[in-house]
Amino acid sequence: MQEDFIHFLWKFKKFDVLNVKTIDGKPLQIFDVGQHNHNSGPDFFNAKIKIGEQLWAGNVEIHLKSSDWYAHHHETDKAYDNVILHVVWAHDADIFRKNKSVVPTLELKNFVPSQLLKNYHQLFSAKKRWIPCENNFAEVDDFILDNWKERLYIERLERKSQQIDVLLNQTRQHWEEVLFRMLFRNFGLKVNADAFESVAKSIDFSIVRKLQSNPLELEALFLGQAGLLDATIEDAYFIQLKNTYKYLSQKFSLQNTAAAQVQFFRLRPSNFPTIRLVQLAQLYSEHYNLFSNVIATNRLTNFYELFQVGVSEYWKTHYTFQTSSTTSEKRLTKSFIDLLLINTIIPLKYCYNHQKGVLETEEIFELANAIKPEDNSIIKKFNSLKPVVKNAMDSQAFLQLKNNYCDSKKCLHCAIGCALITN
Repeated sequence: MQEDFIHFLWKFKKFDVLNVKTIDGKPLQIFDVGQHNHNSGPDFFNAKIKIGEQLWAGNVEIHLKSSDWYAHHHETDKAYDNVILHVVWAHDADIFRKNKSVVPTLELKNFVPSQLLKNYHQLFSAKKRWIPCENNFAEVDDFILDNWKERLYIERLERKSQQIDVLLNQTRQHWEEVLFRMLFRNFGLKVNADAFESVAKSIDFSIVRKLQSNPLELEALFLGQAGLLDATIEDAYFIQLKNTYKYLSQKFSLQNTAAAQVQFFRLRPSNFPTIRLVQLAQLYSEHYNLFSNVIATNRLTNFYELFQVGVSEYWKTHYTFQTSSTTSEKRLTKSFIDLLLINTIIPLKYCYNHQKGVLETEEIFELANAIKPEDNSIIKKFNSLKPVVKNAMDSQAFLQLKNNYCDSKKCLHCAIGCALITN
């Protein structure tokens, strides 16, 4: 049994509150369980209870057994002098404060419904399951799932907002440059994310501003900083780009300091770093104030129009400098734009709105609900248990659930786990 379970029982009063008594037989009335403290000090602050005829206001400490009070050295800590109740699963020792007064104790094990205890053990004794509630997930009420996944989605956006805050600090609150770095990382996908991010960091955004009217110079800048113009290739366009990059390097004192090399291995030609970097060059040459456009855009169809860029003439017949291909526009696909929206645009809009004091999330939810869900093994598995993922908001929510709750068995902090335990 986990101590978190005792926290759960106390916080939500999941025991026989009408008949509880302290270990010395005094009736106990609970008016307020207090505020759950997740930092150091007693577990619940400012509780209000009545023991016998005496009203008490103060803190509550939770342990599996009474003797844990001494194991944690609370008897010498002033922070625990105003504990008015010690809540334990099993009482095995009398507890005293520093002034030698007795701390009243509630032993919970005789006041918890047997079915609730059985449900708890079934959930936490599960071994070799994909998620602890795998066998019961389909039983969870849709109302609980719908409300929980909204909270999970906000949690995920909050986590991504923290990462954006780091970028804002690095760029001195330059939103346009933050978007630039985030787009580079996401254009690199999983294979080249780190390499593309290091390319973006190696370029002062003021240089991008100066070159936006010249797509060829942007191409040379991005490809050169990625180390893709270092070779010797007998190709006229390659030589033109290489000479352009040499000129830009001297003009802006550029240094090719990318932390990781870009990779072509196991990538489809449409995801080759050459193509993705050229598409980025086209995007920034077509949209001078891209961040402002992103913030002003709300509808999915308008985002598809905004990001439906292709490549320059040379790349319509090439994926690399060494080989030619059949002619194609090589425009960003809707599925790729969906990934940009999920991983870059929506988190950025959410963070920006919060910094501006706009706390309304309806616009964000509508956009996320309009995007198709991600297609990965986690989402497929959840849908095999119960068809719950229908859009991008759902897929992001259930990724948050799996990675931050299920994998670490935080079932007592999960609406699904709580529902199954108390059912």
